[in-house]
Amino acid sequence: MITIPNDAQKIAVEDATVDFVFFKNEGTTFYAFDTSGCEPPEPMVNAMAGLRLIDGPDKRLIMINHKMPMGLFNKIGEDFDIQSRTREDGLAEAIFSFKGSVDLNDPRYSAACHG
Repeated sequence: MITIPNDAQKIAVEDATVDFVFFKNEGTTFYAFDTSGCEPPEPMVNAMAGLRLIDGPDKRLIMINHKMPMGLFNKIGEDFDIQSRTREDGLAEAIFSFKGSVDLNDPRYSAACHG
């Protein structure tokens, strides 16, 4: 898995409720956010906001959460590759990458919470 460097740069992400950072590693741009201290629906809201950044094969999104977001995995698994693990500190980490042609404007990828 990828380690988020201390000098990762903070960026503004539309509809996000937590900080996002980005960094580059070996030609790939990584975006990352941490919702491990958040209550639902914030992890899903921020993941959906962050997924809109992943618009090509050279970009990845790293999510740190208090548990594996299985509902999110089920919702987006057809369109994104997902690598996940439980870290040594007990937090869940997922890395999302683009599978191919997905319409990121599809209502499924809205950051709004419906329910």
